[in-house]
Amino acid sequence: MKLPPFQTLVEEHRVDLYRFCVVTAGRGDADDVFQESWVAALRAYPKLRRADNLRAWLFRIAQNKAIDLHRSRSRRAVPVEQLPEPAAPERERLDGETELWAGVRELPAKQRAAVFCRAVLGMPYAELGELLECSEEAARRNAFEGLKKLREEWTA
Repeated sequence: MKLPPFQTLVEEHRVDLYRFCVVTAGRGDADDVFQESWVAALRAYPKLRRADNLRAWLFRIAQNKAIDLHRSRSRRAVPVEQLPEPAAPERERLDGETELWAGVRELPAKQRAAVFCRAVLGMPYAELGELLECSEEAARRNAFEGLKKLREEWTA
């Protein structure tokens, strides 16, 4: 099996992968997840056995890094002097992030990845199934359920 040079892989997929990191981890953490994903990919690249879908392989790494970030946050205590008052729901947040993307980020990991990859990247369901490590039908279902939850939030 002949792998393309790693730099070629970076050039082909960096924009889409960064956008995926923004959606899965948020603007504030996207850079870290993006960088950690490429470092992990670079370390694993020489040992890679299959090169039939490198794009799905990269997105899987990024998804795992975003999940790791979310898990590490839940274990970390954040000291504060006073508890903040709950913010009123707004359509546009202060940091420029829309409520829609915040809603996407609140979806379960597989639905979040499926919604982004289908709606933004136009990824085929077969490739999405590889990314999510499930069947093509399960990938369709994850995209459907994620969009259904978003619709319910926005029409309520």
